[in-house]
Amino acid sequence: MNTVYAREDYLGADEYIDVVRKSGLNRPIADRGRIERMLAHANLIITARQDGRLVGFARSLTDFCFCCYLSDLAVDKACQGQGIGRRLIEETRTQAGGALTTMLLLSAPTAVSYYQGINMPHADNCFLYRREK
Repeated sequence: MNTVYAREDYLGADEYIDVVRKSGLNRPIADRGRIERMLAHANLIITARQDGRLVGFARSLTDFCFCCYLSDLAVDKACQGQGIGRRLIEETRTQAGGALTTMLLLSAPTAVSYYQGINMPHADNCFLYRREK
């Protein structure tokens, strides 16, 4: 199947929620208002589409020259294993500034082996305050 990757300025809540459901990503999809705010304030969204249908996306916040936080990486389970996630990460890194930019991704515990499997560099110097809701 031909997958088209693109930077999109807008991703609607319906498409986002559909892929999150189909991917198993843990996001507050029952709170549509929160999802809409998440999408409105992201400034880098890379999509993967097959025959126009959204099958994956990477949602990030970046300054395009020094840092990028890749907050969401989701691929429909029916399309996993096609290299879509890896390509979304590569496209995000390129669009965010390439070698000039540090890209940070906080993995869900269940996805750690995926990032290890694609040889994404691992950091041990991260500190964070976790969400309470």
